[in-house]
Amino acid sequence: MADLDRTILIVDDDELFRSTLARALERRGYVVASADNLAAALESVQAEPPSCAVIDLKLDDESGLGLIAPLKALRSDMRIRLLTGYASIATAVEAIKLGATHYLPKPADADEILAALGRADGDAEVAPPDEPMSVDRLEWEHIQKVLNAHDGNISATARALKMHRRTLQRKLAKRPVRE
Repeated sequence: MADLDRTILIVDDDELFRSTLARALERRGYVVASADNLAAALESVQAEPPSCAVIDLKLDDESGLGLIAPLKALRSDMRIRLLTGYASIATAVEAIKLGATHYLPKPADADEILAALGRADGDAEVAPPDEPMSVDRLEWEHIQKVLNAHDGNISATARALKMHRRTLQRKLAKRPVRE
């Protein structure tokens, strides 16, 4: 049986990223399970839930947020990190409310992920940003907030934003604006 404090689940639909991260963590002494979707992830850890999980937010047509509660039900002390290239305040807040213990924007390497896994508490010393968000970033954050309020329904979100559905889809297909 594996040392349960050195077990980790990686859920990401990017096969190259998933396998590279798995190899890097295995070299550091972790026992790694990996999956590319929610069902495969739950199936792979049913018998022995890991101590940690790194979950991508956007998994093809699924949201990694949907995996947080089932994993916490399997093992309440599991440390879960949401990792995403589509970072937004709305999804970060939801991830934490659902039980994730950290939220990392991509790109993140194995050392950054392990550092985040090692932190259980927040840091009150984190400095606020020196400048406000750009207009483009504010737009992205607002779209994410409204999309979250409509449970990911693109049509309902487009109606709420008084925006054509295709325009919204184009905006969602782009990566968020970096600060």
